Formats: sequence, C-alpha cells, structure tokens
Amino acid sequence: MSSLLFFSCDNTLDLNPEDSLTPAVVFSNETLANGALNGMYSACQSSNVLSGSYDAATEWQTDNVKFVGSFPTFNDIYNYTTLSDNTSIAGFWAAHYVAILQANGLIKNVPNVPSQPTNAFTPAEKANIIGQAKFIRALMYFRLSANFGHQLQQNLKETNLSVPLVLEPFEGNIDYPKRSTLKEVHGQIEKDLLDAISSISVTSTDRTKGTVAGAKALLARLYLYQEKWAQAADFANQVINTPGFSLATNFTFYNTLSPELIFTLQNVAGDAAPSESYSNLFNGINANGRGDCPFSDNLKALFTSEAGDLRFSAALTRTGTNAVSVSDLFTTKYPNAATRTDDPPVIRISEMFLIRAEANLRGGLSVGGSTPAADVNRTRVRAGLTPLASVTLTQILDERRKEFCFEGLRRMDLLRNNLPLRSAGLAQSAESAPGADKTIYPIPQRERDINPNIEQNKGY
Repeated sequence: MSSLLFFSCDNTLDLNPEDSLTPAVVFSNETLANGALNGMYSACQSSNVLSGSYDAATEWQTDNVKFVGSFPTFNDIYNYTTLSDNTSIAGFWAAHYVAILQANGLIKNVPNVPSQPTNAFTPAEKANIIGQAKFIRALMYFRLSANFGHQLQQNLKETNLSVPLVLEPFEGNIDYPKRSTLKEVHGQIEKDLLDAISSISVTSTDRTKGTVAGAKALLARLYLYQEKWAQAADFANQVINTPGFSLATNFTFYNTLSPELIFTLQNVAGDAAPSESYSNLFNGINANGRGDCPFSDNLKALFTSEAGDLRFSAALTRTGTNAVSVSDLFTTKYPNAATRTDDPPVIRISEMFLIRAEANLRGGLSVGGSTPAADVNRTRVRAGLTPLASVTLTQILDERRKEFCFEGLRRMDLLRNNLPLRSAGLAQSAESAPGADKTIYPIPQRERDINPNIEQNKGY
C-alpha cells in the first residue's frame, strides 16, 4: 500500500501505470484508504524528508557539525557556495511535495469513500484520516518554509516569498503556481493544524502517526517562531498535560516508542535512502557510517564549558573515524548505520518544556504555573547538571542546542533570534548572517525551468 499514487492520466495519454492504482480504486473502500494513509507516512520516511539528509544539512549549515564528506552538493551547502542546480536541494523540494500531494489526495477523496455493507466507514473514522493528512501537510510546509525563504525576523518579514501552496491532488491538469508569502504559508499551516486537532481521534496515542498532541506541539513551535508568546506557551502547556507523554529519565528513548516522543517514524531496512540516512551520515566509518558529520569544535566547546553533561558522555557520544580517516567525535543518537533503520525524533516532549520556558520568559508570562528556570532545569537535571535559580534567553537557547543537537532545530533557533548561523571567527560567518542570501536554499532550477511563475531567491 505504501506505493499507492494519486495521479490520473489526461485524455491525451489514457494509460494507467501498471504499478499504481487510480484514485477511483484507491478510495473505493476503507481498507484501501487506510493503505493510502500508510503510503503518505511512507513518503515521509525518505531521507530527503524526515529520515536524514534534510535535517542533517541544516545542522552543518550552522555551528553544530563540521561536514567532512565527499558529496559535492552537501559540501556546497556547508561552504555556502550552493547553486540553483544543486541536486540534493532539488531532491529535498521534490520529496516534500510528494508527501504533500499524497496528503492532498487523502484530504479530497476520503470524504467520498463509500461504506461497505458489512463495515461502516464512519464520519469520525474519515475525519481521523483527514486530520492526520492535514498534520503531515502542515509539517511539510513548515519544513519547506523554514529553508526556502527568509523568516519573519528578516528582510521583508511576513511578505518574504516562501513556497507555492499546493492544496489539491494532481488529477491530470498541470498548474503553474506562484510562490506564496510566508504569512500565507504560516496561515495555511495554522489552519491545517487547528483542523487536525478537531478531527483526529482524541483516543489516538500512536506516536508514529499524527495525533492531537502532535498537532498541538507543532502549533506551539509555529507560535514560538512567530513570537506569539501566549499561544506558544499555551499549546506547549496543553501537550505537557496530555496523558501518555512524559520526560524520559535517561537517554535510551532514541529509536523507541518512549513517552518522550510525540511524533516519530519507525524505519525498517529500505525505508530511508541508504547513503543519506541519519545513521549513515552521523556515524563514523568504524561504526558502518560514512563519517561525514562529526561534532564541530564549537559545539564541543559549549558542552565542555560545564562539566558533567551526560549528553556529552558515553551515553550519547563515541569516538570514531571520520570520512577523511581522522579520529573524531560522533553522536550516538542514530546508531543503526549497518541497517539504516534509525527513527527520526521529529517532536519530543522536552521541546515543549523549553518552548514553555522561552515563551513565558519573553512574554513575561507564567503559563502552566512553572517558571522558565524550572522548565529548563527539567532537561538540565536529566543531563546531570546543577539546577539554575534563574535563566536568560541565551541560557535557554544553549540548553535547546545541547538537547536537540543533530536533530535539526538549531538553524531556526538562530534565524528566529536574528543570530548568524555561525558566530564571528567561524568559517563563512559573514555569509551566515541572518537575512543573507545563502542562509536559505535556492528554488531548484528544474522547478523554474518547468514553471516560469516561480521567482528565484536573491543571490541565485
């Protein structure tokens, strides 16, 4: 079912591919509709989406990772020399839109799936599927808008060009959409997530699927990025108080279905592209990886500035051989390089505590009855560090950096605070300034060759 496609042929070529099913067949009953839902999640397992290179590239664009691999297209991202014909970036764009189109197919077609005489496909069951599809569509647009256009804190603010909003499945007629503004994309993300909250079954606790808690958590992240402190704190607080999610006591939750995880995917062999998966990029050669992405010296310096952090101990690091045959330090968050089966920690409950801390601090709020320091101390104490009596914004951002390094959140934490992706003294510091041309990706040249309505980003 994971290979179901939602494409139909036009009258000029009325041939149905032998390895796909038409929408009329896919949405002819509940079982096939649920298969299409699984297909949407399968599309998200690509390393170009949730399972590796897309998030890894944001890490080495910042100060967390030094990229020492041999992929020319990855080196260009690392060195801020990217061109519009970068094939890796073209792959990122295309893979996210594949997931979006699958979500669009579910949103449009599931309401019309008939019930079977012996098994009613209820409105609530249909709404649950549609809500999950809207959660995934929102997540995909959130990720695309973070990388292919400047943010609210830079340049033209809400009118920065973002990505095209495609909200209908492909049914044979080719459209040539323009890029929407960041305000329009964020508005659609918010709408989809609010719809998901009201549609997804409240009893669902499957953290490998879109849930009400997952939609609220993504809304909390969106509102944080928009500097809507009250809403960010409120939705983070709602997730914190949702049964079934809790802070783990140690760091063994990676690649599990621990209550620490709000949304993840369970990968098995073959789900992610072998050469660009999280586990292959972030493991040393001696641990079956490529050795491309060791710790940066800057990140190591942050960890060693305060002794005893368990996130920098044998619990989450190990020495290995990097891609240029030099001993280096690697994370162990993705240890399954032999099988490429590590699960992406897309949203964690620990992020909700740190969102609530930051939103309460910056908004002068006390949502949840917890102080910013108390929320930050939850992850600090778990990491073996001394609790703080009070916290500053810099301390919160440092805590987020240590907690979520190698998970793809650092780049946006810097840009939304108008900070350079690499501080003074680091390579490409000037090129990494917030609002600089190559802090965002180009619109892939092949997309502009096909669609003349798509305007290119400045500098490409």
